[in-house]
Amino acid sequence: MFALGNLVTAIAHEINNPINFIAGNLKPAQDYIHDLLALINLYRQRFPEPGAEIEEAIATIDLDYLQEDLPKLIDSLKEGSDRIRGISASLRTFSRGDSDRKVHFNIHEGIESTLIILKHRVKPNEHRPAIEVVKNYGQIPQLECFPGQLNQVFMNLIANAIDALEESNKGRSFQQIKDNPNRLTITTTLSEDRHHVSILIQDNGEGMSENVKQKLFGYLFTTKPVGKGTGLGLVISRQIIEEKHGGQLTVTSELGKGTELAIVIPVAS
Repeated sequence: MFALGNLVTAIAHEINNPINFIAGNLKPAQDYIHDLLALINLYRQRFPEPGAEIEEAIATIDLDYLQEDLPKLIDSLKEGSDRIRGISASLRTFSRGDSDRKVHFNIHEGIESTLIILKHRVKPNEHRPAIEVVKNYGQIPQLECFPGQLNQVFMNLIANAIDALEESNKGRSFQQIKDNPNRLTITTTLSEDRHHVSILIQDNGEGMSENVKQKLFGYLFTTKPVGKGTGLGLVISRQIIEEKHGGQLTVTSELGKGTELAIVIPVAS
């Protein structure tokens, strides 16, 4: 994970340099285009009959459409560059290395970076509509923690919740899923004594039996097909929460009613 984190950070840094160059040049490009279009409009007002050759060129390039669409095109480029910068920032947040001491960290940033990385998994496809992601973020302080390790936990738990939703879709039609949509709910709250933060990750999938719940945190136990699960994600997540952060990771589930994974972490060590 450390080596992977370094690799992702390096990639994010390399992406960030050229995208910042593009983003920095889009604003003057917008200004130049605005000035040129204003000049063209002035010419058309002063010289409404420019001659057959120019009128033919105007018709060929469809000048009216060009004047309308070019600013929209630049806006789309800006939106795309902002999106890439956001992804790059999320990668750096997610893959940040941990020192030998805990540091203050905004866990909402960690959750958001995880959701951006997993965004492709919640998008609609030919088999189902988009998975709804509901975020109920409370007013919570920064935690003293190992951010890279917590991000690893968020990745494991959220990816598992998405897997559970995908599994619950088997045998259901697109319309049936649309009528009862897949939903992932993430809730953060501060305890009344302000000493602990809770992070709840809930899905409305099939849930699990008591037998599966008893084995869930067992070494190498997995309900996934061969090649899709190692049986280590939840074990590692519990170790990170309980041994590294002095918290708790618990599961509540009932068949037909979904699953809730609950993290409770002290605000300060």
